[in-house]
Amino acid sequence: MRRVALALAAIAALAAAPGQAGEVVITITDLRSAKGVVRACMTTRADIFPKCVKDPAAHRAVVPAAERVVIRFTGVKPGDYAVALLHDENDNGKADRAMGMMPKEGYGFSRDAPVKMAPPRFKDAVFRQGEGATRLTIKMRYFL
Repeated sequence: MRRVALALAAIAALAAAPGQAGEVVITITDLRSAKGVVRACMTTRADIFPKCVKDPAAHRAVVPAAERVVIRFTGVKPGDYAVALLHDENDNGKADRAMGMMPKEGYGFSRDAPVKMAPPRFKDAVFRQGEGATRLTIKMRYFL
């Protein structure tokens, strides 16, 4: 009886423990040049996506642009996330726009969420991260 109680206690402790952190590996394709950098952010916050700069828990990376770019986020807790990318060709830290509206630089989102008259909503870019590795491929897109 004591063994059964100990086994049940161990199972309950495992069930209550938070999920193990995993890894998200993002392969970015179709960059039009190797100029500048690719800026990536990954957040769980639908209320601020795609501008996850206001999320202190967001995962961020800045890597040199290349023909093909791979970004790895490690220590990612299980949950629902969305990724926003910017090909910052002049490396000025912002998304440059033509006529104040149209993006001049490349952009991309998880699930290759479509961009219509505005950036996609979180629900269109969201993916589930479990305890293991999640692999995403995101195509960089250019308006101009």
